[in-house]
Amino acid sequence: MKPTPFRHALRLAGLCLAILLSTGPATAQDHRRKVIIDDEGFGLMHLMLLDAPDVDVVGITTVSGNVWANRATALALRGVEIAGRTDVPVVQGATYPLLNSEALTDRWEALYGKLIWKGAWMKAWVEPTQQAAPPYYGPTDSVVLPGGNAKIEPSTEIAALYLIRMVHAHPGEITIVAAGPLTNLALAQRLDPSFASFAKELVYMGGSLNPRQMLANTSAGDFAREYVNAPRREFNIRFDPEAASIVLHSPWKHITLVPVDPTTATQLSPELLAHLAKVADPAVAKLITAMEPGFPLWDEVTAGIWLDPTIVTAKETLFVDADTQFGAGYGDLLSWDKAYRPGLGEQPADVVRAVDPAKLEALMTKLIANASHHAKRK
Repeated sequence: MKPTPFRHALRLAGLCLAILLSTGPATAQDHRRKVIIDDEGFGLMHLMLLDAPDVDVVGITTVSGNVWANRATALALRGVEIAGRTDVPVVQGATYPLLNSEALTDRWEALYGKLIWKGAWMKAWVEPTQQAAPPYYGPTDSVVLPGGNAKIEPSTEIAALYLIRMVHAHPGEITIVAAGPLTNLALAQRLDPSFASFAKELVYMGGSLNPRQMLANTSAGDFAREYVNAPRREFNIRFDPEAASIVLHSPWKHITLVPVDPTTATQLSPELLAHLAKVADPAVAKLITAMEPGFPLWDEVTAGIWLDPTIVTAKETLFVDADTQFGAGYGDLLSWDKAYRPGLGEQPADVVRAVDPAKLEALMTKLIANASHHAKRK
């Protein structure tokens, strides 16, 4: 039977509706801000970004820093499994820094004095602290996490290659939030000189300018002891200074640098952990309550600034680099105003100097609570 104009219009309307229904979710996803997290484990920063409704966490890449890359990968896998986000790939990255090593660090300490924190190379605190003594592992030791490992497996890809592939697949769209040493990003930049230019921006937690401990009589103050005599030293850059220098000279469209300075006004207190666990989904609450208190909110400040820039109360534009000379200042952050920079390819960075801790904690609470409500609805 020949279709009437009415039937033709009805079919056309049905076709349009089907197209809209089939493309609606994808279109909504396209509007979310894309981010890759490059870090050495799994913590509240990851939960904040995974829980943000306007954020698409494209992937998590791991790197050696506080722990070796294989342990960081195991922690990230278990984290996404507990958070119910096994759709997010975990890609293991560099095990060793570009040039620095445990042996070189031992030699450096014999010449220039002890470091407060050495990450994966840490065997004991130099003096008593309120934090537990970290367990020591080798870079290839098998990983068995307390409570068991995740059932899911990491990607078989290498982090540097994954990073290159993703920024080319989504040119100008992906923010890289890096909260550990920059080895993966340096390798990606050396393999592909266009890597940084294809990303949207870099948000990096690292470096130290002239911090002052803002909280009195807290365990987070243990970490501020180093700033008294070495105000330019910070672990993420110190672990792999050569990688940091490569990345800080790369052609990013925009760099936000979060040094330790603003984090001295924050602390992962027992009260904050208890509050976050109370609003979280039961599985995530168990993960949160197992976290050790007493550390500054280094990574959480970094994620919070990207999610809500109004958290920042003071910032300035500087040109930055890392000291790669094997001397007393090895790994220190170098910085200049525009007129005084060496002009050797240093890139301008928005350097965050102060944040609003109450606003940060409110954002953390909101994101984790929202994720819990979403999980209950599902």
